[in-house]
Amino acid sequence: MEIVVQRHVAASPQRVRDIVTAIEASPGVISAVEGVERLDQGAGFDVGMRWRETRTMFGRQATEEMAVTAVDAPRSYTVTSVNGATTCTSTISVQPGGRDGCVLRMSFAGRSSGVVNRLLAATVGRLFAGATRRALRQDLDDIADHAEADRTA
Repeated sequence: MEIVVQRHVAASPQRVRDIVTAIEASPGVISAVEGVERLDQGAGFDVGMRWRETRTMFGRQATEEMAVTAVDAPRSYTVTSVNGATTCTSTISVQPGGRDGCVLRMSFAGRSSGVVNRLLAATVGRLFAGATRRALRQDLDDIADHAEADRTA
């Protein structure tokens, strides 16, 4: 199951791209993110960038290791994380959206390995779909609020 959310942001596509690729700054942008620790020795943003992210999800604190697995500059990037038998993939894209901003889009999919895990994910996953969609929307709203706060930047 894939969950997709999007919204218009009244800021330039470049400003929004700069925000969504500044992973180390995300605790100051996204309210659910409590901490980020970069795990690679690099600087910048590209395939192979890895970090550990701690966020509050479903009322609990969770820490996941994330890796950028694809970049379609300047349009989108994909992040993958593995938690046990589940591989989660998120894609964030920024597209021009009229003369006054852009469209910020986020998709999320979780895939489980093994028959039992897939069956469990198919049933339990549907229960969490609404909460996951709300969490993704909040992330988008937080990013938009940050991007729109200083439209001269």
